[in-house]
Amino acid sequence: MERIISAKPRAEDIVLDKGLRPKHLVDFVGQEKVKENLKIAMAAAQGRGETLDHILLYGPPGLGKTTLAYIIAAEMGVNIKITSGPAIERPGDIAAIITNLNKGDVLFIDEIHRLGRVVEEVLYPVMEDFALDIVMGKGAGARSLRLNLPRFTLVGATTRFALLSPPLRDRFGAVYRLDFYDQSAIEVILARSARLLGIEAEKRGLEEIAKRARGTPRVANRLLKRVRDYAQVKGKGVITEKIALEALGRLEIDTIGLDEIDHKILRIIIEKFNGGPVGLDTIAAAISEEADTIMDVYEPYLLQLSFMERTPRGRVATRFAYEHLELPYPRGKPDQPSLL
Repeated sequence: MERIISAKPRAEDIVLDKGLRPKHLVDFVGQEKVKENLKIAMAAAQGRGETLDHILLYGPPGLGKTTLAYIIAAEMGVNIKITSGPAIERPGDIAAIITNLNKGDVLFIDEIHRLGRVVEEVLYPVMEDFALDIVMGKGAGARSLRLNLPRFTLVGATTRFALLSPPLRDRFGAVYRLDFYDQSAIEVILARSARLLGIEAEKRGLEEIAKRARGTPRVANRLLKRVRDYAQVKGKGVITEKIALEALGRLEIDTIGLDEIDHKILRIIIEKFNGGPVGLDTIAAAISEEADTIMDVYEPYLLQLSFMERTPRGRVATRFAYEHLELPYPRGKPDQPSLL
């Protein structure tokens, strides 16, 4: 069953994201450092009449990497082509996409860390020299043909920065990390979304949703939609503090955005393994989930809250996790310093 607080995109998010996605940098809430750097880079490129450098955006899902790619294209006044790493299976696929780009266009590759090695190697001269090397023929008679391309901007997005090969990372002119949003930023996003969706909501009602949004706009908007439905059926169509608390309680999301699976992970570490350390594969087996899913989906927010630590020997639950679950912290057990 899909979690409502998962930051990974779901089918229901496609229409919702499209309608709520800001079109310009001035409307994008949060990520102030990234926005300022992008603003300077785009102004400089436009002032010189040049194409923007290749940009790599990384961080947990749902924080606005795709939205920023659209904004970059809009601000630069160019077209954008959207694709993803898993969708590009052969060198011919990337060649077909690139040869259809015009000067200055933006090519956005989501999940760029999942590009195949052969495809990635084709990208090296494309990104560096704006040239596509094509091999014609086979065997001793084979010859290489270099096709010059119009200068364009590649915007890559990834949730697994460490999985990108160094040669690919080095070819990006700018690398930006997107962090979780603070509650005040999420409240601003929710107020904007409610206005665009025609939802009547009180400030205290939006505050309760923001507390549980895990610092992620996608999750915040999804929760807003669920609470709106509850308000329509059980209330008078207005999201009040009382209605929000009732709706979120039915969704079994606690006051800081943790759900049943988050609690299960923490309790396994604490109750079965005395707080850790415990290996990622062991946790995955205990909750019947893939290790990569735990690392990509569940862990980032628990790490952000300092409820969990990564150590060379495995995952460790911190004192904060014990306190949140109202479990006694073992006497004599030292607090683990963060290794991140």
